[in-house]
Amino acid sequence: MTVFRRPSMKAATVFGAAAVVLAGLVAVSLIVLAPRVGSDAPAPARSPGPDYALPVEPPPTVAELPLEGVSGYADPGWVARVSAASGIPVRALDAYAGAAIAKARVMPSCGLGWTTLAAIGLVESDHGRHGGSTVGEDGTVTPPIFGVALDGSSSAHIPDSDGGLVDGDAEYDRAVGPMQLIPQTWRNWHTDGNRDGVEDPQNIYDAVNATSNYLCRASGDMVSRDGWRAGVLAFNDSAAYVQSVANAANRYAKDAATAGN
Repeated sequence: MTVFRRPSMKAATVFGAAAVVLAGLVAVSLIVLAPRVGSDAPAPARSPGPDYALPVEPPPTVAELPLEGVSGYADPGWVARVSAASGIPVRALDAYAGAAIAKARVMPSCGLGWTTLAAIGLVESDHGRHGGSTVGEDGTVTPPIFGVALDGSSSAHIPDSDGGLVDGDAEYDRAVGPMQLIPQTWRNWHTDGNRDGVEDPQNIYDAVNATSNYLCRASGDMVSRDGWRAGVLAFNDSAAYVQSVANAANRYAKDAATAGN
């Protein structure tokens, strides 16, 4: 039986007032458009490249794919090479690649690339490393990552929708985990990406797989320019955010090519 892990607010990482979110009930993420204090995430490139993520080849897979989840789908050798070339931690890259592979199996028409998921993970939480957090062997982020209370003071105004079950806050919603999903989004797209029987937005496998579900439902075409931009804009309605994701995704594609893909 799959269970949901109730979060603890103890030692939570809270983003600063520079964060902005998409107002309205479709809001997904707590987005920091300026570099986060204490984060190693690079600032967006000053000279924008293409305004969408160029299509990439799917990562090579293991010989026998598990029937469920996304962990362990990508070839370990590929993960190691691309991790070294790109700076994406192995566990995070395994999640991004696995989610793209899994989505290609069940919804090939979407065409979601691993680079898009990796770019979102970078912008949202530096691949789960924001504020000194680390991603464990099972994919769980420690300490857990929580965004600011969405009380309208420096963000959208989103009253509590989950009784604090997902975000530990019974007054206002907060974005949570390495992909910064708000409780409403997690409720709609929750997954058990690492097959441990627990659905946890603080687990990078679970959170990345939920994000892939959201993007492909929001757009259904993550290959074309217009389709890709529609999907990412649904995730966060900010042109600057979309450009930051595009820049990072295309940079990761080049890193993978350098590594021999």
